Amino acid sequence: MRFVMSDQEINYLPYKEALKIVAAIQEEEDIYESNRRIFTVYNYDDKEVCWFDFEEVMKDVGEVEAGERKESVQNYILNHIPSWALDI
Repeated sequence: MRFVMSDQEINYLPYKEALKIVAAIQEEEDIYESNRRIFTVYNYDDKEVCWFDFEEVMKDVGEVEAGERKESVQNYILNHIPSWALDI
């Protein structure tokens, strides 16, 4: 997943930095679009940091064994936390 904002590519936090701010990643139903799932990322203050489209993440993660799916999704998301998340 690639974020683009005002024609500028978004920089991602290094994995270790993302670990310092991400407290939880929740799979949820999108409140604005029915029948759409998202992964919402929360910080340690229980504030939403960002979200990822479920279908796009699963496509990017690809086929993995069922027992490794959760870890693969978490690693993917932690490697794609935008640097502006530090400002939240």
